[in-house]
Amino acid sequence: MSYHAPALKTSILTSCTLIAFAANSLLTRMALGPGSIDAASFMTLRLVSGATMLLAVMTFSQGKSVVKLQGKWTAALMLFLYAVTFSFSYLQLAAGTGALILFGSVQVTMIVAALKQGEKPHPLEWAGLLLALMGLLYLVSPGLAAPPVVGSLLMVMAGVAWGFYSLLGRGSQDPVAYTTANFIRAVPFAVGVSLISLSEMHLTLTGVVLALLSGALASGVGYAMWYAALKGLTATRAATVQLAVPVIAALGGILFLQETLSARLVLASLLILGGIGLAVMGHSEQ
Repeated sequence: MSYHAPALKTSILTSCTLIAFAANSLLTRMALGPGSIDAASFMTLRLVSGATMLLAVMTFSQGKSVVKLQGKWTAALMLFLYAVTFSFSYLQLAAGTGALILFGSVQVTMIVAALKQGEKPHPLEWAGLLLALMGLLYLVSPGLAAPPVVGSLLMVMAGVAWGFYSLLGRGSQDPVAYTTANFIRAVPFAVGVSLISLSEMHLTLTGVVLALLSGALASGVGYAMWYAALKGLTATRAATVQLAVPVIAALGGILFLQETLSARLVLASLLILGGIGLAVMGHSEQ
């Protein structure tokens, strides 16, 4: 019982986190796609609402104050870089192309870091990662033609920043406190970008609400769960399971955005989820 309990906790946290990440993608598309809000304001509201939600969670559930928060300025900077480049890149990129660039960059960043640190992935983990990447490439292949250079570079930066942000949080003893501190420290950077982009500010009620939901729930709570889940994941496994996010987001698009279910989506989902399964099996055999 004592052996399986931590694994079950990690599985539940990971599953909830991936759903939150997918919800974040959907909320961002819904806000920035039709121009309901400008990218800088969306990013700033996302970080501010995330910090507020996390502070509320800490105050009412743990009784901790801001003074006691133990975060890292490096992690906060990575969080900010991810948030700002992610928002602005989606002004140019199609959703499928952006997802491929983002998660491909995350995989490369985390796996290279894992190899540099001496981690030796099981052959099944390598096979699973390759199969999952093939599925993701197949899923988004129609959107690969000549993506805008600036948007692509911004999304690569977002993926690298998110990869390092995940790696920096693996050793956190208190994921909620750590994430809260990172959000709080990232807010001044976000406000600075909004001030610079003041002439481009455009707000609607719909855009503001979507940004707040993205920050408070999909980002704030989601990232806290991710840091907690990372305690039970190797860097390779953490990189691989995130490939499920585009699949979940696509299914969410069908349910909430009236997008069409296609044979391509079904096959790509089987490849990605099958690859994740292989990676998990490889991890369990080590």
